[in-house]
Amino acid sequence: MPHPLMYEQDNFVVLETNQEEQFLTKLELLEKLENTLKKLAFDDLTPDIQKFDSVTEQAQYLIDTSCELDVGPGKYLQWYAVRLEK
Repeated sequence: MPHPLMYEQDNFVVLETNQEEQFLTKLELLEKLENTLKKLAFDDLTPDIQKFDSVTEQAQYLIDTSCELDVGPGKYLQWYAVRLEK
């Protein structure tokens, strides 16, 4: 049986257009996604994201179910859970 530590998602590496990779905590990633979602037009979001009433719920849904957000043509925002200690 896998160790529960394998499923913890406390830290993430974030890859973004024209930016160095960043290591963020879950709270920092949530804030980053919220800020990014606020800048996007609601109609540009996929229907699964649009079903949530608040930006915080949308951001949490993305963390729980995805690893990227479409932020426009030629741009990207991706995040991956990482374990920083052994």
